[in-house]
Amino acid sequence: MSDAPAAAPPRSNAVVAVLAFAGIVVSLMQTLVIPIVPELPRLLDAPASDTAWAVTATLLAAAVATPVVGRLGDMFGKRRMLLISVVMLIAGSVVCALSDSLIPMVVGRVLQGLASGVIPLGISIMRDELPAERLAGSTALMSASLGIGGALGLPAAALIADNFSWHVLFWTSAALGVVALVLVSLFVPESRVRTGGRFDLVGGIGMATGLVCLLLGISKGADWGWASGTTVGLFVAAVVVLLAWGWFELRTDQPLVDLRTTARRQVLVTNLASIAVGFAMFAMSLVLPQLLQLPSQTGYGLGRSMLVAGLVMAPSGLVMMVTAPISAAVSKARGPKTTLMIGALIVAAGYGINIALMTEVWHFVLAACVIGAGIGFTYGSMPALIMGAVPASETAAANSLNTLMRSIGTSSASAIAGVILAQMTTDFGGYALPSESGFKVVLAVGAGAALLAFVVAAFIPRQQPAGETAAPVPQDASEAAGAAAKS
Repeated sequence: MSDAPAAAPPRSNAVVAVLAFAGIVVSLMQTLVIPIVPELPRLLDAPASDTAWAVTATLLAAAVATPVVGRLGDMFGKRRMLLISVVMLIAGSVVCALSDSLIPMVVGRVLQGLASGVIPLGISIMRDELPAERLAGSTALMSASLGIGGALGLPAAALIADNFSWHVLFWTSAALGVVALVLVSLFVPESRVRTGGRFDLVGGIGMATGLVCLLLGISKGADWGWASGTTVGLFVAAVVVLLAWGWFELRTDQPLVDLRTTARRQVLVTNLASIAVGFAMFAMSLVLPQLLQLPSQTGYGLGRSMLVAGLVMAPSGLVMMVTAPISAAVSKARGPKTTLMIGALIVAAGYGINIALMTEVWHFVLAACVIGAGIGFTYGSMPALIMGAVPASETAAANSLNTLMRSIGTSSASAIAGVILAQMTTDFGGYALPSESGFKVVLAVGAGAALLAFVVAAFIPRQQPAGETAAPVPQDASEAAGAAAKS
C-alpha cells in the first residue's frame, strides 16, 4: 500500500506521448549523420577510415550504455536515468555542432550513443505507471519509436544537409533533446518500483569489454579483413570475456544482468528472435536508399537524390506508428507470440515484393511500407513477451537487454550486407558498383532473417494474451522470498 498522500494518477495520454516523442528523438540521431557520411572526410579533414568512427563510436556507446542504464534505472529510478540519458543526447549534439575536427565529433557521437537507453526505460516506466488496459498499445508504440525515428529522420536530415550547414543537423538534435527534457520533467512521474542494492561494477566492465570486442569486430571486420589478426583477436576476446562475465554474473549476489531470469525460455527465445528481427529491419535501410540513388544508367538504379530516398523511406515510419495499436490488439486477443510471428511473415513478404518489384519509386514505397508494418508488429510484441516473464523490479534491465539484441542484429546486417555488396559488383565507367544480383541477395537474406525469426518465435511458450497479467508469479519459494525482500 502506498504511503504517499493522495497522489494524483499520471495523465496516461501525456505520459505515453512524451515517452514516445523522447524515443523518436533518440532514434533520430542514429540516422542523423547518414546524409553527410560521404562528406565527413572533407568536412573533418580526416581520412574516410577515421571518419567512419563517427558512426561506429555511437554503436559501441549505445551497446554499452543500454544494459547499464537499464540496470541503474531499476536500482535508482527510471525517470532519473531517462533524464540523464536525454542530457547526454543534448550534450553530444552540442559538441558535434561545435566541432570541425574528428576527435570532438567522435566524442559527441559517443555522448549521443549513451542516450540509447531511453526506449527501454520508457517501456519500463509505462509498465509501472499505466493502467493495464493501456499498457500493450503504449509499449508497442514506444518500442516501434526506434524504427519510426529512423525512418522519419533520414528525409529530415537530408533536407537540412542539402539546404543548410551540416552543423544545423546537430543543433536541431540538441533543440529536440531540450524539448524532450522539458516534457519528461513536466509530465513523466518517477516510479517507486526499484530494486535498490549496489551496482555490479565488475559485471558492467566485463559486459562492456565483451560487447565492444564483439561489435567492433562485426562493424570493422570488412575494413580490416575478416581473417586479419585484429578481427579474429576481437572475436576470440569477445567469446572469452563474455564467458568469464557470465560465470561471474551467476556467482554474484546482485548481478548487472540476472542470467537466470534471462535464461527463462520466454525471455531467451524472444531475445534470439529479436536478433533476427533487428537484422531483417536494417537490411531494408541498407539496400533501398542505395538502389534509389545509383545512376539510372546502371539499368537498375533510379538516379534519385538522398532527399527522395529519405522520403521513400519515411512512410514506413508512419506505418509503424499506425500498426502499433493493431499489434497491441492482436496481442491482447491472441497473445504477443502470435503477433511476433505474424510480423515476421509480413516482413518476409515485404522483401519478397521488393525482389520482384524494384524498377519504380512506388515499388520501393510499397515494399518499405509492408516491411514497416511487419516491424511495427514485431517490435510491438517484444516488450509484452519480456514483461510477461520478468518481475516488475527488473523490467528496465530486461527490456534494455532485448534492445541490445536488436542492435546486435542490425550490426550483423550491416556487416553481412557490406560483404555481399562488396563481392557482387559490376563495372560502371571504371568503378565497381554493387550489382543488381548483389542487392537481390541482400533482400533475400533479409527475408530469410525474418523467416528465421518466425521459426524461432514458434518456440516461445504459449502465454496469456497481453494485458491480462502483470508481473509473473514467482516460480519457487526462493524466488518468492527474494521478491519479498526487495519490496
